[in-house]
Amino acid sequence: MNDCIFCKIISGQIPAYKVYEDGQCMAFLDIHPVSLGHMLVVPKSHYEWMQDTPDDVLSHIMIKSKKLINHMKESLPCDYVQVSIIGKDVPHFHVHLIPRTLDDTLKGWSTMIVDKKDFEQVLEKIKI
Repeated sequence: MNDCIFCKIISGQIPAYKVYEDGQCMAFLDIHPVSLGHMLVVPKSHYEWMQDTPDDVLSHIMIKSKKLINHMKESLPCDYVQVSIIGKDVPHFHVHLIPRTLDDTLKGWSTMIVDKKDFEQVLEKIKI
């Protein structure tokens, strides 16, 4: 899709902090994170909604998300990783993986301002 920001990231037209990439999906840091390390897992092909995504692609994304969650728990100071699928803001199916602690004060979807140095530091910790 020509005007999809995620398609532009996948094609390399827009830079991203890539955490993981294979033939079917890509994971990159969210530029408006809820917590440091918040990433998105997206199919490389454009599907607007989860229900539009072919089962084999959906399965692949969920299996990769599980592996990324385990890696995040090993690499970041978090107790668990919140998984969310909303899809409203960007019309390209995506999975949010948000590192959390049991005592954090995160409520809803308020985001944080992160500078380039912080993105690079967390990327170094969790990039596969």
